[in-house]
Amino acid sequence: MKDATPLASLLEFAIDLAREAGRITLEHYQSDLEVERKADGSPVTMADRAAEAWMRERIEGRFPEHGILGEEFGATRAGVARRWVLDPIDGTKSFAAGVPLYGVLVALEEGEEAVLGVLHFPALAGETVAAARGEGCWWSDRRCAVSSVSDPAAARVLTTDAAPWADGAREAGWDRLRRAARLARTWGDCYGHALVATGRAEAMVDPSASPWDVAAVRPCVEEAGGTFSDWSGRATHLGGAAISTNAALATRVRGTLGVGS
Repeated sequence: MKDATPLASLLEFAIDLAREAGRITLEHYQSDLEVERKADGSPVTMADRAAEAWMRERIEGRFPEHGILGEEFGATRAGVARRWVLDPIDGTKSFAAGVPLYGVLVALEEGEEAVLGVLHFPALAGETVAAARGEGCWWSDRRCAVSSVSDPAAARVLTTDAAPWADGAREAGWDRLRRAARLARTWGDCYGHALVATGRAEAMVDPSASPWDVAAVRPCVEEAGGTFSDWSGRATHLGGAAISTNAALATRVRGTLGVGS
């Protein structure tokens, strides 16, 4: 039987899930953690695994018919109507360094659409950005929106890493964008997208992203009035890249980056 739980109720569950998982991460935060390297070279800690394991247990107990895709433990129940997408610590490099700009991400897919998302920042006084389709975007319990900045020269643009990108054309696009903007910063990972959704930045560019990195981002940015796409210009979290912008600058930002070309 297809689950008929309304999105508003599922969003409440997702917010609680992210906050509780965030408490687990804080038990390990700014401690002497061992950082391992996964097969793809990305870092992982026992905190990542403990938080995801706990979220999976909660979901299995409440919604046993739902699927789950998590960064650390993979996928279950392929082909079901609803699937949770989990990133227990987005920004593990920041987390391991004791920097508070990491997030716990929870999203829900219906088919290939991300219909709700939660970006929770445990070490930033529990700051949370959350949205569900048709319910708006909420920033720590108040409605939020992207900025209205329409001049690229006044824009604040963000990316995760200043190091050379694997794709030279994408790096060249970022270089054009940062030169055109008023301010360019590496307030990256999910925190950069949260800044766009809450009107504190105009664009966040991720040249490479897995579904668990950005599934929660798309509903938040779009429900806040912004735009979200991969590098081909498609509005999807499954395209291997992520670009969040406010609505006023969306066309110019994507044109400067060379998106879709």
